[in-house]
Amino acid sequence: MQYQTAESWSSYNLPTRNTSDPLERIERLASGNAVVIFSMSTCCMCHAIKRLFCGMGVNPTVYELDQDPTRAKEMEKALARLLGSSSALPVVFIGGKLVGAMDRVMASHINGTLVPLLKEAGALWL
Repeated sequence: MQYQTAESWSSYNLPTRNTSDPLERIERLASGNAVVIFSMSTCCMCHAIKRLFCGMGVNPTVYELDQDPTRAKEMEKALARLLGSSSALPVVFIGGKLVGAMDRVMASHINGTLVPLLKEAGALWL
């Protein structure tokens, strides 16, 4: 696959008042690129969503939560709170805005609203 995996994002130092707040951390990471996916490297649904974006010509930034075991659970819980759901991954942000989990992304793709979102965020040129 040709997506960007954030290098050592657990130690990614962003200027913030409280880096221990997982919601603030998610917000900062999500706003750093046009398309951001929070994922687990062993999750088949996460793999499918990454393939969808790559197949469309989008190069998402992917944060593999299992690559940072010390923060994985708190980040996953914070993402679940954002979604209002118990199953959180994968979670997609486009243009810094929460799109949602797999079901929301696929619904947007099917109803034709995903491509305009990607174009608006600068992730697609055509």
